[in-house]
Amino acid sequence: MNTGVVQKPPKYEKMEHGENNMKTSQEGISLIKKFEGLRLESYLCSANVLTIGYGHTEGVKEGMTITQDMADEMLEKDLELFEGYVEDNVTVPLTQCQFDALVAWTFNLGVGNLRSSTMLKVLNEGKYELVPSEMRRWNKAGGKTLEGLIRRRKAESLLF
Repeated sequence: MNTGVVQKPPKYEKMEHGENNMKTSQEGISLIKKFEGLRLESYLCSANVLTIGYGHTEGVKEGMTITQDMADEMLEKDLELFEGYVEDNVTVPLTQCQFDALVAWTFNLGVGNLRSSTMLKVLNEGKYELVPSEMRRWNKAGGKTLEGLIRRRKAESLLF
C-alpha cells in the first residue's frame, strides 16, 4: 500500500573515525536522567559504588551532599567524557539516536565494558541490526539480574 510517505534513510553524522562532533541530544539526556535518577546525597548504587547526582561516581565520598546545580554540572562533564568514549571506540557511522543510546549504555556500564563488549565488536563490523540484542544482555549488577536494568537496556536498545 502506498501511503505517500517516502521513508528517508537515517542521517549519519559521523563521516570517519575520530571526526565526530556529536553531542548527546535532549532525548538521550532525558533517558539517562530517568534511569539514573537524581540523588543529592551520596549513596551506594546496585553495583556497590558510591554515587551522587545523576549517576556520578568520580570523587564521591560517604555523606557527601550537592545542589541541583552541582548535579547538572557533574552530568554535563560526565556526558562529555562518555561522548568521547563512544567516539573513540566506535568506528562506523552513527545516527543521533544510535549515538545517544551508546552514550547512555556506556554511562551506566563504563568504558571498560564498552571496549570488551560483543556489542562494540558487532557494531564496528557494521552489523547494526545485532546491536539492540547485544545491549539488552547487560542487565546484571553484582551478578543479579535487575528489573531496572532490563527496563533501561530495553529503552536504550529501542532508541538505537
